[in-house]
Amino acid sequence: MPPVIKNLLIINVICFLPFIIFKQPLLDSIYNNVSAHYFDSPIFKPWQPVTYMFFHGGWAHIIFNMFALYSFGTIIEYNMGSKRFFNYYFICGLGGVALQMLVQAIEVHAITGSFTVANIDNTLNTVAATSYDDAKKLASIYYSSMVGASGAIFGVLIAFGLLYPNAELMIMFIPVPVKAKYIIPVYIVIEVFLGVARFAGDSVAHFAHLGGALIGFGLIKLWGLRRNDRYY
Repeated sequence: MPPVIKNLLIINVICFLPFIIFKQPLLDSIYNNVSAHYFDSPIFKPWQPVTYMFFHGGWAHIIFNMFALYSFGTIIEYNMGSKRFFNYYFICGLGGVALQMLVQAIEVHAITGSFTVANIDNTLNTVAATSYDDAKKLASIYYSSMVGASGAIFGVLIAFGLLYPNAELMIMFIPVPVKAKYIIPVYIVIEVFLGVARFAGDSVAHFAHLGGALIGFGLIKLWGLRRNDRYY
């Protein structure tokens, strides 16, 4: 196992220990400090755009992300080299939180006419007087949080699709192998749809996924990395 993948797996597992060990309200206190919040939120801290990508919100969340990191990231690290892959992973993770915050900023501006507010509680009361739905959305932006390596993982998936487009993947519920160049774009389109549709009860930060994928695509092109089918 290459060193960056190995250490990322170890760090993510260590950061998941509070979820296993601690109970409320201590767990909430920990996650409020390490999760990513909107930059104008009273809970925002400058280190959160980095720390958010090492913490996860549940067993399924961390298992899926770490499985994807190991499955796709290993060959990408061998292709890029450890130093470049390290930079790539973190830049994609930062790109994920950046796009998520950009979308949130646009939504805040649409509701309040500004990207920031002087006092969120007073603003919520003012907005609620005219639109309960807008107040609910504004409260969600300012007080909800985001954790997970998914933004960086989507960057890894994009890299795999670009560098190994003809790799055949077995996808759950699809009885035949599907090439990466087909399934990964479909996955991205689904994320775009879900991000725009905003179905009730969907708490997934789809635009963070798309941000990681978009930055990953740009880095692959900027660095001039070429497709490599020698393993297939």
